[in-house]
Amino acid sequence: MSAETAGHDAVIFERRDAVMIVRLNSPASRNALQPAVKHQLETRIPELLADPSVRCLVITGTGQSFCAGGDISNMADRGAPQVRQRMQVTHNWAQRLLTAEKPVIAAVNGSAAGAGFSLALLCDIVLMSDQAYFRAAFPGLGAAPDLGLALTLPRAIGAMRAKDILLTNRRVEAEEALTLGIAKRVVPAGELLDTATALAAELAAGPATSLGLTKMLVNGAFTPIEQFFALEAFAQGVAFGSDEFAEGVAAFLGKRKPDFKAQRGS
Repeated sequence: MSAETAGHDAVIFERRDAVMIVRLNSPASRNALQPAVKHQLETRIPELLADPSVRCLVITGTGQSFCAGGDISNMADRGAPQVRQRMQVTHNWAQRLLTAEKPVIAAVNGSAAGAGFSLALLCDIVLMSDQAYFRAAFPGLGAAPDLGLALTLPRAIGAMRAKDILLTNRRVEAEEALTLGIAKRVVPAGELLDTATALAAELAAGPATSLGLTKMLVNGAFTPIEQFFALEAFAQGVAFGSDEFAEGVAAFLGKRKPDFKAQRGS
C-alpha cells in the first residue's frame, strides 16, 4: 500500500494493489472543485484510466463532505466564452471517467451537491454513507446542471424522477437514493471506504476486458438499435479473442475458479 500526494494535497491518490483511491482533500471548502483540485483531476484521471496496472478507481472525499460542487469564489470571470472554455477542460476528464473501459466506484461519504452530485454519477457504482445525501444545487444559483448530471441522472432513474430532483433542488437522502437506484448500497460511515475498497478489489480481480466492454455496451444502450448491435458484435469479437476469455473457458471446463489476475498484462 502506498500513498501519492500532489500539489498541496488537494487530491490524495492512494494505491492499494490494483485499486487507486482518489480522495478529494479540501475539507475546509467541503471538497469543492477548486482550481488545485480540478488541476489534479485533469492531470491524473486520464493517466490512471490509461494505466493497465490500475484496474479500478474509488473516488471519495475527506471529512464530512464528498464534494460541494463548483468553487463559486473562483467564478469571477463569467463571460460565455470563458465559461465554455472552462467547461471544455473539465469535460476532458469527466467524459473519460464516464466512458473509460474501467470500473469506477463512488464512495459518497457525505454531502454531494451540484457538480459533486454530478461527479458521483460519472462513476459506475455508487456506495453511500448513511450520513450522505445528494442535492442538485444548480437552481439555487440560477445555473444549469453541468458535469453531465442532466444526462446521467435521467439514465439512472428516468426523466420524470430526475426532473423532480433537478427542478425542486430538494435533498435526496441516502435511503431514498438507494430506493431510486442511484446508490447500490448504504453503509455506516465508518465502514464506507473499506466496503468500497473491497468491492473495487473484487472488480480488479475480474476480467478487465469483459468488464470494460460491458461498461461500453451499457453506455451505448441509448444509441439506435442498429448501431447498438454493431457495437455488441464488435465487443464480443474483442472479448472472445482475449486471453481472459481463454482463461475463463479453461477454468469452466476444468471446474476451477478463473485467475483473471494472471492475464493482467495481456
